[in-house]
Amino acid sequence: MEDKPTRILTKLAFLSDARRFAWYPPFWMMRPKIIEQAEDWTKVRIKLPLIWSSKNAAGNMFGGAQASLADPVPAIACMKNFPGYRVATKHLELEFLRVGNSDLMLHFDLSQEQMQQIRQGLAQHQRANPCFEMTYVREDGQVCTKIRNTIAIRPEGYVGRHEITTSAKK
Repeated sequence: MEDKPTRILTKLAFLSDARRFAWYPPFWMMRPKIIEQAEDWTKVRIKLPLIWSSKNAAGNMFGGAQASLADPVPAIACMKNFPGYRVATKHLELEFLRVGNSDLMLHFDLSQEQMQQIRQGLAQHQRANPCFEMTYVREDGQVCTKIRNTIAIRPEGYVGRHEITTSAKK
């Protein structure tokens, strides 16, 4: 269930996707900024600034801030491109290659090939579990973090095996 601020944000049609994203309550303190975004979210670049709320004890980008920002991006892209399905992150994995000692840019791209594979999975099985690779790039152009995000795309009202087991125990 959505909280009141989130419900209000989703109903403000005059706000752009970029503004809604930046004002989403969990992101507000992190101050992300969408720098580039295709209307259908097949290409997105989001700046994650290195500020007091995103620094770890060593003064570098907190890994939790990186994970929080990267988590919903593929799901949003798939909700835009495959309406009528429930979409959620299934698995999120970050590999820290270098310290995040500057503002970071999240790079996400949804290719036509990936879209076709998802369409096939939905047509054949009414669900899909695509995995997306993203990166955070420092201001000096070096890749700082590699991200693998697997999402679950299910029909509205879908009840999975785990949900049935959990419900039966209650």
